[in-house]
Amino acid sequence: MKKNNKSAIESDSGIIPVNSNEISCLTIIGEIEGHVELPPENKSTKYEHVIPQLVKIEEDDSINGLLVILNTVGGDIEAGLALAELIAGMKKPVVSLVLGGGHSIGVPLAVAAKYSFIAPSASMTIHPVRSTGVTLGVRQSFEYFRRMQDRINNFVSANSKISADKYNELVMTTGELVMDVGTVLEGSEAVKAGLIDETGTLCDALNRLKKMISSYKN
Repeated sequence: MKKNNKSAIESDSGIIPVNSNEISCLTIIGEIEGHVELPPENKSTKYEHVIPQLVKIEEDDSINGLLVILNTVGGDIEAGLALAELIAGMKKPVVSLVLGGGHSIGVPLAVAAKYSFIAPSASMTIHPVRSTGVTLGVRQSFEYFRRMQDRINNFVSANSKISADKYNELVMTTGELVMDVGTVLEGSEAVKAGLIDETGTLCDALNRLKKMISSYKN
C-alpha cells in the first residue's frame, strides 16, 4: 500500500480551472549529476541547483503545486535519492510525469511524487546499483552495494504500490537486458507492476494536479 500522503482523488474527465501561476514545473533530464561534474557535452541535471528550487517552491505561498517532468537515464545515486527524499517530503501536491524514460535512479524520483504518470511510449529500466571506475573486489564493497540497493528498494516500496521484495525481483531479473541484470518496463507495464499510478499525458498530469491543489487549498 502507498504511504498516507498519496492523493486518494480519483481522476475523471474535465479540467479544473487553477491559476497557472500556482503551478511550478521542474524538469529532471539527461543524467543526474552528483559530486563529480559530467563532461560539458552531457545533458545533465545538477542536484545542487534543484535542491534550492524545491525549498523555494515549498516555502512560496503563491505556489500550490509542483509538476515534475522526467526524461532521465539515471545518474548519481546519492544525488538522486537526495532529490527524491525532498520531493517525497513536500506537503504541497506533487505530480510526476515520465516522458521518454525514467531509468535507474529516475525510478525513485518518479515515485516520490504524491501521484505519478508515465507516457504510454515511455519506459523505466530497473537494475542493481553499479559503479564506474575501479572497485575493490572485497566483501566490504559488496556489502556497501547491497545496503545502497536496500535503501533504493525501501524508498520505492514506501512511495509506490510495489513491495520491496517484488522490486528486488525486477532488479535481479536475468535474461532480459543484454550483458546486464534488470528489467525494462514500458508505460502500462510500470503501472501494472505498481510502480506508477497511471499512464497518461501532460493534460492528464495537469488535470490531476489541479484537483489535488483544489483539495489542498480547502
